[in-house]
Amino acid sequence: MFVALGGGSWGLVSPYAAAQQQASDKATREVPTLRSKVYDQFSRAQTAADNDDLPEAISILEEVKSKDYSMNSYEQAMMFNFYGFIYYNDEQYEKALESFSQVIEQQPIPLKFEMSTLYTLAQLHLMQGNYAQVVSYLDRWKTLNSGDVPAKHKVLKAQALYSDEQYQPAAEYIHQAIAEREAEDLEPDEGWLILQRAIHYELKEPEKVKDILVKMVRLFDKPKYWIQLASMYGELGEERKQLAIMETAHQRGFVESGADIFNLAQLYYYHRAPYKGAKLMEQGLEDGVLEKNLRNWKFLGQSWQLAKENGKAIPALTAAAALADDGELEVQLAQIYLNNEQWEQAIEAADKAIEKGQLRNPGMPHLVKGMALYNTQQYVAAMEQLAEAEAHDKSRAMAQQWLKFVETEKSSQEQLSTELSL
Repeated sequence: MFVALGGGSWGLVSPYAAAQQQASDKATREVPTLRSKVYDQFSRAQTAADNDDLPEAISILEEVKSKDYSMNSYEQAMMFNFYGFIYYNDEQYEKALESFSQVIEQQPIPLKFEMSTLYTLAQLHLMQGNYAQVVSYLDRWKTLNSGDVPAKHKVLKAQALYSDEQYQPAAEYIHQAIAEREAEDLEPDEGWLILQRAIHYELKEPEKVKDILVKMVRLFDKPKYWIQLASMYGELGEERKQLAIMETAHQRGFVESGADIFNLAQLYYYHRAPYKGAKLMEQGLEDGVLEKNLRNWKFLGQSWQLAKENGKAIPALTAAAALADDGELEVQLAQIYLNNEQWEQAIEAADKAIEKGQLRNPGMPHLVKGMALYNTQQYVAAMEQLAEAEAHDKSRAMAQQWLKFVETEKSSQEQLSTELSL
């Protein structure tokens, strides 16, 4: 897995820079001189490459290479460096790797030239996914280094170790790099923090991931980091902070995707603010950000129900029920209609629930229908439905109570009718 580090170049040693490194290395190494006639040939190759004439550049280098028996180690190293530079700029990375690896085989060469090439090789091997070679070349670089190890080298090593799933040592190197940068009162590169976050996520250290995201929100203030921070608070069980972060993100216009809108609506629902969640869902559906599917219609209806807005819940649940294979949502609608004293609609919804079936409590629509029929004074039909409900365990107790009540009411009505007819 690769985490882009962002910022900066690959740090390739340009042929001209390599040629200028000889003088500074005289104190540490005896290095052969790069003769002007050889350098002129390299310059010709460079000019051809700069003019995007790759065949001409390679042809010139091949001409030089045909006389490599007369070239010293530094000249041969420069030749391979030119090959590598040209191949790299043409995105022929395997050939570039092969050429740069030949540079460091030519000895002696300027110390800084060798170190720069080792670093280049480490970077290119990272691009190619050769993580062990990255670490190997960085370690070889370190044996030649007499000063402090730059932070960017530690980041590169951390990247290779992370990509090779060696998360603990990767964490140590990236921590060192970031700490060094911050000790200089400088902000760490965004890519470094992205890598550090990814490492600690793999190490299953959510508290550290959260702390890194807090820093990223403060430094870079990007929408995705606000959303990720909220998610981490949720993973840590700090739901109130999760809601606070998501609300702030929403106020700043960062909650834009359907997934984020749904997540925020869920947070509102579970924190007893269903009205806010329902309004958010409703807007998302109107704007087309949220798909008009079963999940979203159902959750919108449930949010309106919890907000005690049954009139608004009905259209959402009706839309959801039309997409469902079972009759569960029709049962919910039948209950809402019953509570709203909309008897005919309750009976119709209960019939649909019975027809679709696949119910957790098959007796419930019969129970609701029986109650609705009672309220329309259809006592016999009501008792038939209540008897159906009585046949199911989950609705038996309530159905029996209602049966007794309806039987009593039916007897009372019959007795009253008899008395009135006398």
